This record gives sequence, C-alpha cells and structure tokens, in this order.
Amino acid sequence: MPSTNCPGLCVSGSRKMGERVKLSYSADERRATLRVEASVSLWRSIRRTCQDASEDETDLTGPSSLTIPWWVYLGIRDEVEASCRRHSVGIEIDNAASAMLKEADHRLAKYELARTGHSEDESDVVRRLIEIGFKRTLTDEQRRNVARLVTIAAGATFSVPGAGKTTEALAFFALKRVSGDRLLVICPKNAFAAWEEQLLNCLPGDEGFTRLRGGLSNIEKALQSNPKKILITYRQLLTVSHLIGDYLTEDTFVFLDESHHIKRGTEGAQGNAILSIAQLPKAKLIMTGTPMPNDIVDLVPQFRFLYPEIIADRDSVEAFIKPVYVRTTKAELDLPERKKEIKTISLKPAQWELYRLLKSEAARDADPRLGRLDRSTLRRVGRSALRLLQVATNPATLASLPFEHEDLLGEVLEEGDSPKLEYACYRARELAFEGRKSIIWSSFVQNVEIVAQRLQDLGAEYIHGGVDAGSEVEEGTRENKIKRFHDDDTCSVLVANPAACGEGISLHTVCHHAIYLDRNYNAAQFLQSEDRIHRLGSDHIKFIEIIQAPGTVDEAVDRRLNAKIDNMAQVLNDESLSVEPETVDLDAEGFNAADFEDFLRHLKNEDAV
Repeated sequence: MPSTNCPGLCVSGSRKMGERVKLSYSADERRATLRVEASVSLWRSIRRTCQDASEDETDLTGPSSLTIPWWVYLGIRDEVEASCRRHSVGIEIDNAASAMLKEADHRLAKYELARTGHSEDESDVVRRLIEIGFKRTLTDEQRRNVARLVTIAAGATFSVPGAGKTTEALAFFALKRVSGDRLLVICPKNAFAAWEEQLLNCLPGDEGFTRLRGGLSNIEKALQSNPKKILITYRQLLTVSHLIGDYLTEDTFVFLDESHHIKRGTEGAQGNAILSIAQLPKAKLIMTGTPMPNDIVDLVPQFRFLYPEIIADRDSVEAFIKPVYVRTTKAELDLPERKKEIKTISLKPAQWELYRLLKSEAARDADPRLGRLDRSTLRRVGRSALRLLQVATNPATLASLPFEHEDLLGEVLEEGDSPKLEYACYRARELAFEGRKSIIWSSFVQNVEIVAQRLQDLGAEYIHGGVDAGSEVEEGTRENKIKRFHDDDTCSVLVANPAACGEGISLHTVCHHAIYLDRNYNAAQFLQSEDRIHRLGSDHIKFIEIIQAPGTVDEAVDRRLNAKIDNMAQVLNDESLSVEPETVDLDAEGFNAADFEDFLRHLKNEDAV
C-alpha cells in the first residue's frame, strides 16, 4: 500500500534571524497566501512548487508573495515545508491557517483508519435506519456498502447504474447526520428528479430539495432562506462557487453524483471550482458507475476532492482510492441476460468516396511530425474523428455546414439516406410491428431529430441537450417525453443523445432493445446509455445492436471503447464490465492520447485486427 504524505508539524517562528515564511488563509477566497521573508532562492523554490502544482491558479501578489487555492496548498504542503527546512527557515502560521491544517490532519488520520477496511455490523445499520425513519429496504449489496461507507468521512460508491447509489448515499446521510446538518448534491440536471423521488421514498418526513438554478441573484436569494438540502448542476456551480463556499459549513454533507464529470485540463475551471470547496464539508461522497470513462487519470480529481491532502497521480491513484470505495457489480445484481451484436452496414459508393477523401485530408492534418501531441492537437484531431463519424453515419448532417466538397456531397445526398440510418429506422419499425419499443442512440443532435422525424409514424419522441427539463405534464419537456414513452402504446421509439439522456432515467420496464446509430469515444456515455434498459427490476433479455460501417472510424471507436471498458474492469475488479459484442455480417467526446494513436493507424490504413 502507498503511504500518505502526512505532513509533519510546521515550525512556528524562524530559525534564521529575521527570516521566515508566513502562511495565512482567507476564508472568503478559500486561498492560501505565502509571504517569503527570506532568501531569493527559497522564494524561487516555493514559487516553482506552487506553479508546478497549478500555474493557472497561482497569483503573484508581490515581489516575494503569492496566493493559491487552499486545496492546492494542501497537496504541496510537504514540499513547501521541505524547502523551508533545507533553508533553515521556519513557517509562521496565522490562526485561520492553523485551524485549517488541523482539519486536514484530522482527515488524513481518518483516511489511515479507512485503510484498515473496517465495516459496521450490517444488522446494526438496518436497525438504526429503521429507528430514524428510513423507509427504503436495503438490498444485501446496499447493506454491505452502507455498513462500510458509514465508517468513512469521505468515500465513494462506484456501483453500476441501477444498483441504488442514491439510496446508499441517503442512508449514509441519515446515519451520520446530527440535528441541523445540511446536504448539497452536485449532479447533472437530469438527475434532479431522481434525487427528489428517492428522498421522498427513503426519508419521507424530511424537508425536500431546493433546486438552485437561474442567475446569480436567483441563487443568492434561494440560499438566503438557508435550505437544508440543495441540488445544483456542475455547470451552475462554476458560476456561483463563491456563494456555495459561503453556504458550506462544518455541518454540511456534499455528494458528487456522476462524479466523473469532474475534469481538469480542457475543462479545468469546472473541476477547480469543485476542488475549491473540497476542504469545507463535514462529509463527502462521490458517486458514479463509470469512474474512469477514458483513462485511470480520470480518478485523480475525484480522489483529490475526497482527500485534497494526498497527492495522487496516474501511478498511485488506484491504490489510494481502493480503501475508500464500494461497488456493486452487475454480476451481483443478477440482471437479465444482455445480448450484444454488431451490425455491419456498408457505405454507399458516393458516401464511401467522400469518406476516403476526408480521411486522406485528416491523415495529412494529423501527421505527428507536424507538431507535438498537445491539447490543441488532440482537439483538432478529435474533431476530425467526429467528422468522419458523421460521414459514416449520416453525411446529410454536413449539408448545413460550410463544406468545401459541395459537389461530391451533393452526389452523396442524391443517394438518399445513409445505410446506417436506413437500417436503424428499418429495425425500429420491425420491432414496433412485433409490439416492442426501442431506443435509438446517436451522438449527433441532428441525427436524433432526423431519425425521430423519419419515425413519426411510430410516434417517436426525441431527447437531446436542447430539450428542457420540466414536469411530466408539461408538453415537450424531457420528463413529459419519457412518461409518454413509458405509458403511451402509440409511442414505440425514443431517439436520444447519450450526453443528454445517458444518465438519470430508467427505461428497463418498457424497453428491451437499444440501437446505436453511432458512438463516440466517451466510454462513460456508452456504458451509462446502455444501462438505461439494463437495470435491476426487469427480467427481460436485453438486446443491444451497434451499427458499424466496415473500414471506417466506427471500428476504431469500437476498439477504443472496448479497451477503456476493459481497463475500468481491471481497476474496479469487475469482469461484468467487459463484454465483447458478437459481430453479425450485414450489408471528440472522450478523445485522448491513446485514441489519437489508434485513430492515426486507421488514417494510415493500419487498423489493428
């Protein structure tokens, strides 16, 4: 097991006459200030340490002073203290910083206890839940998970979708709270209704959730009433993190639902906003069935939220997070059989000619000799991969965009609908004729609307990011469309975008067939969308059909998704994640460095067998 970087005690005062480093904490800004009243070499060492940890968030405030987010300082505390010892200079700590450091040491001590693997007695957990009015009866796996989680101040539930993570989280809250404690849940917008429903089912006597939405003034007004439970989206938190920081006190629990939404790098602002409040809550949970959708490094910011005092990286995060997470696997749920098939559908002649032309252009653009593999290159090449996915799936989506090969595109459009789109519609009609409902998935918003339009005779509904959330009775809302798909026999098809509809809904009781018109590189979106129909509570066999065009980027995407899912299965020790589809012969989301390398092989016609 790795050792935590438990810091030693800071030295008060200074060892060299007149030389010292001053550390202070600003509660309003949640930042540490370091003032170096010592040699230039010590100042340069501390500045370099801070900038290496988070250059974008390190503010130089004077010739020898800087400020950084408190969570960043906690991670580099050891390095700063070591630099001071090497220079024989002590650290003078103000009262606010001293109190925060004591809290950090307390959390580290709790982490060390968590590594012992202790769990509460499950029967005692059940008894206590009954006594406090918790109404939901826990499954065997939920009892096991909750008995473990209640011994931890900051933990994770990585149970598969449908296993009841929300119930586990509410049981955790009910068992650990005392009078006056509050709960903040950060989650995608489409999970709001599920949290409200589960709270009513689990703790019907509790005050309900307050949804924080709208502009700054609306949220500020909502918080003035001091609600006991609030829901906010990741995106909304980014704009009001200072208000949320003020709301959080030592009596607040914070849960991150679908915690893989924490991101650094291209979306660092969102991740940093969440990490900026990591030191404030009384207790924390992260929750997701797909904790590493692209790479093991996806776990790093999630773990840093739980324990900002511990520096975790690609090599160490798996070992660090193991003592503090629980997981229910699909094998444990004994779900109905799931049958996967890949339907291979060849492109039409003009469509294939267009694909090869754009592929050759992408190959020239992606040549690694033209520049180093950085964030900008990944974005650019990722966009090329998505455009090839568009051409392989439905070139008509390019018609509304500026496009330099208009004549060839015109020939493609004259061929009619793409073969993949034709098959998806044909298959949906075949299932509807048999009295079966189906869901069709596409990563492209235009495809979602086009397919739904083609299937209007089957009463098709569609959902993508442009469909607003609302009540079930409000026409055209996400919830209204889902209810109609459930209840209306004339609605045989739901067409959806995984980014907008892959989380927070359950379709398993009425739908047993999923058809993937296309997929992107985001393994979380694929797994989450697949689990909309493959969940606890249905005994029907589930059928997953993935439409692929041979010789295209579809095959590269399939390889990379399988690799990511297999990698996640190994880290989580969950073989039920790794399911290879059966191939049947018929006529930049999530794009990372490994995807880049595989995509290059496709562009060079060197696809792996």
